[in-house]
Amino acid sequence: MFRWKNKAVNSHLLPTYARVDLAFERGEGVWLTTAAGERYLDFTSGVAVNALGHAHPHLVKALTEQAQKLWHVSNLYRIPEGEKLADRLCAATFADTVFFQNSGAEAIECAIKMARKYQSASGKPERYRIVTFEGAFHGRTLAALAATGNKKYLDGFGPPMPGFDQVPFNDLDAVKKAIGPETAAILIEPVMGEGGVRVVPHNFLRALRKLCDDNGLLLVFDEIQTGVGRTGDLFAYQHTGVTPDIMTIAKALGGGFPVGACLATTEASKGMTAGTHGSTFGGNPLAMAVGNAVMDIVTAEGFLDGVKHNSLLLKQKLAELKDRYASVIAEVRGEGLLIGLRMVPPASEMVDELRAEKMITVGAGDNVVRLLPPLIISESEIAEAVARIDRACARLSQTYARAAKEKVAS
Repeated sequence: MFRWKNKAVNSHLLPTYARVDLAFERGEGVWLTTAAGERYLDFTSGVAVNALGHAHPHLVKALTEQAQKLWHVSNLYRIPEGEKLADRLCAATFADTVFFQNSGAEAIECAIKMARKYQSASGKPERYRIVTFEGAFHGRTLAALAATGNKKYLDGFGPPMPGFDQVPFNDLDAVKKAIGPETAAILIEPVMGEGGVRVVPHNFLRALRKLCDDNGLLLVFDEIQTGVGRTGDLFAYQHTGVTPDIMTIAKALGGGFPVGACLATTEASKGMTAGTHGSTFGGNPLAMAVGNAVMDIVTAEGFLDGVKHNSLLLKQKLAELKDRYASVIAEVRGEGLLIGLRMVPPASEMVDELRAEKMITVGAGDNVVRLLPPLIISESEIAEAVARIDRACARLSQTYARAAKEKVAS
C-alpha cells in the first residue's frame, strides 16, 4: 500500500495546514505540473474553486486587461464591473441585490447579519437565532464556526458565538422543535460538501421552505461549494424546486481569484441600509472582471449541458468500479461534478493511492473522497481519471484481501 510521506518543511507560514510536500509550478486545463515536470490530474480544483481549470485563456485575458487599467478604488465610489456582475447574477437567479466580498466565510457573515437585521427591521429584534445542521461547514470565522458547530474546529477559541441551534441532518421534527420566538432563519447547504457530499433530499428542502413561510423566517442556502455550475445547473437550488431568500456563493465565482457574494431578495435585505455592512476589498475591479469572465463561460449556450453529460458519464464509470471493488467503494454519491466516494477503508488511504497515481483529490466527512474536477473536463480526461482510480482500487483491494487472509491464517 502506498504511503505518502510528508517531509519537514522549514517555513515561516503559520502551521494551521498539514501540507503535503508537493508544490506546483504551473497549470493548464485539468492538469498541474511540478517544477520537476511531473503532471498531476487535478480532481480537487482548489476545493471546487478552479471551475474552469488552470490558466483559462478567457480568464487570463480578463485579469491582465483589467490589471493594466485599475485594481482598486474603494466602494466609496461606483464600480461598473461590479454593477454588471450583480446585474447578471440577479438576472440568472431569484435575487434582487448582491453584496460582494472576498471569500465564502465573508459571504456567510453577510448572510447572518442580513437575516438578523431583517428581523430587526421587521419589528422583531428578539429574533436572531439561526437553525443549522450537523455535518455542515460554513467557514472559519467565529460566527461561521458557531454555525458549523464542529467541536474540533471550535476547541480552544472560547465560548462559541451565541445564536445558533444545530439539529440532525434531514430531521424535520428536530427542526420544528428548534424553532422558537428567537429564531430568525434556517441555514443549509443543498449538498453538504465538507460533510461527506451528502445531497439534501428535495422534499426536506421543501419542508424547510414551508416552515420558514409559516413562521416568518428566512431560508438561507449556502451554495459556496455547489454554486456556479458545479451541480450541472448554475445553482443547485434551481433543480430542487425550492427558492431561498438569501444565498451565499464564492469559490467558482472567481475561477481562482478571491471573490464571494451574498445574494438576496429585496425583502430579505431590507435591513441592510447604508453603513450596516462593508468590505474594503470586496467587489474590487480585478475580482469583478474575473467574475464576469467566469459568467461568460458558464452561461454560454451548451456549457452546463456539457457538465451534466460528463457528470453522468463519470458516475456511470464510477458505479462500475464500485461493483467491481465492493470491498473498497461503498457508495457513489453527489450531484453534477461534485461527487463523493464513500470508502470502506479509510478515505485517506484512497487519497494517498490516487496521489501515487498522480491524481489529486480531497477528503470529506463520513469517510468520503471528493472528486471535484474542473467543469471543462473532457471525456478522454474522464477516462484517464477512471483508469487511475481503477488502479488505486485494485491495490487497496489486494492489500485488504491479503491482510484478511493473514488474519485467518493466524
